[in-house]
Amino acid sequence: MARDEFAEFGYAGARVGRIAERAGVNKQLISYYFGGKEGLYQQMQRERWREESESTTLDVPIDQMMRWYLESALKDPRSVRLSLWRGLADDAPSVDGDSDIEVEQDRLRQRQERGELAADLDIAALQMAWMGMVTAPIAMPRVAEKLFGVSTDDPEFARRYGDTLSRILQRLAPSARPQPKASDDS
Repeated sequence: MARDEFAEFGYAGARVGRIAERAGVNKQLISYYFGGKEGLYQQMQRERWREESESTTLDVPIDQMMRWYLESALKDPRSVRLSLWRGLADDAPSVDGDSDIEVEQDRLRQRQERGELAADLDIAALQMAWMGMVTAPIAMPRVAEKLFGVSTDDPEFARRYGDTLSRILQRLAPSARPQPKASDDS
């Protein structure tokens, strides 16, 4: 209920009364359990980041991690909408220092050190591009539909776009050393 409200109206436009009404509870219960709108928002974000952390550990191959982000966003676009609201309105409260971005950067650095990503890639730029690639179909569904010829909620879109994102990530890994060509003179 809260995620619906915040995704639809952003932090500033969300109303605790509507959240309580959607949940079928008294508005005071939200204040009691969460300390009000800010506490509810922070708890909702913590839960999302916990789910994200559990699904994107370092033992998950990087292309599968990207696919998880994409499929998660396509299945439930509310998290992307919340991110867009936070980025555009800049009015939402900080959640534990918004450490999710730093955690993800650290994980990408570790992947780079392990050789999963080329050493010359700027991790901040990569992370920004990654977020853009995942959020684009949610932010611009009509453009995606025109480009792909199917709606973003069509499994064909998720497969085709996800396959391409996986191939892009594979190309960001250090390339294997080229094998010397056998001489035709021998």
